[in-house]
Amino acid sequence: MKQIIQSFKTGLTEVAEVPCPVVGRGQILIGTSRTLVSTGTERMLVEFGKAGWIEKARQQPEKVRMVLDKLKTDGLLPTIEAVLNKLDQPLPLGYCNVGKVLEVGEGVTNFKVGDRVASNGKHAAVVSVPVNLCAKVPENISDEEAAFTVLGAISLQGIRLAEPTLGEAVVVMGLGLVGLLTVQLLQAQGCRVLGIDFDSNKLNLAKQFGVEVVNLGAGEDPISVAQSFSRGRGVDAVIITASTKSSEPIHQAALMCRKRGRIVMVGVTGLELSRADFFEKELTFQVS
Repeated sequence: MKQIIQSFKTGLTEVAEVPCPVVGRGQILIGTSRTLVSTGTERMLVEFGKAGWIEKARQQPEKVRMVLDKLKTDGLLPTIEAVLNKLDQPLPLGYCNVGKVLEVGEGVTNFKVGDRVASNGKHAAVVSVPVNLCAKVPENISDEEAAFTVLGAISLQGIRLAEPTLGEAVVVMGLGLVGLLTVQLLQAQGCRVLGIDFDSNKLNLAKQFGVEVVNLGAGEDPISVAQSFSRGRGVDAVIITASTKSSEPIHQAALMCRKRGRIVMVGVTGLELSRADFFEKELTFQVS
């Protein structure tokens, strides 16, 4: 079967011929009809694969510490061999899959062959997925729509952690796929939403959903806009769905919030936190 994989060593992405997976206990085997490209996450993985060794080390300092610990206990040659073996392992891309059940594993009772399901399966012709990461697709939902299920779940989890209530002012920083889903779910929950991004096309989409926006690309100041948006009180919560190496979104989120506001990180940013930002307002910060 065909599957999209990436080399961690070279960053090369290819459609490869690989063996069909075997269904295990508590899993279902799915024949894929659609998969969704999560541009932020998958672009980050591709760029990481293309980076040199030094840049890889900078991006994953915790892995460097693991290598150094192994070097102390196992020696140089075994450590080099382990690192090279890890880099040689192909990385399957994708996590938003839709298809029909081909086979059910032992112990599976809530799915049957022929069911149409959404899962977090990879970009592959056939995937084997645990049942707790699958959901049946209603008949009135197309495969294309159902492919957004996992991204919708990611957005919803960030919102649940932020615990917004009716009428609260919430900022969403980053209006990619997850960000745009997040603003719609927040509005459905009765929140006032302010969206922030550099991309005018994404901002225009958010406006169509009735969201107020801040165009960073046009030099607009998100702090002052958020202050006005919150009627001078500070926003109740900030959900960060952006992808950047900078820690500036965290700092800006802290400045936007009211006392005891909530900040939830759904995307990927730098995490250099200022103690003063969080101490003075007693802010809460959580990674989804």
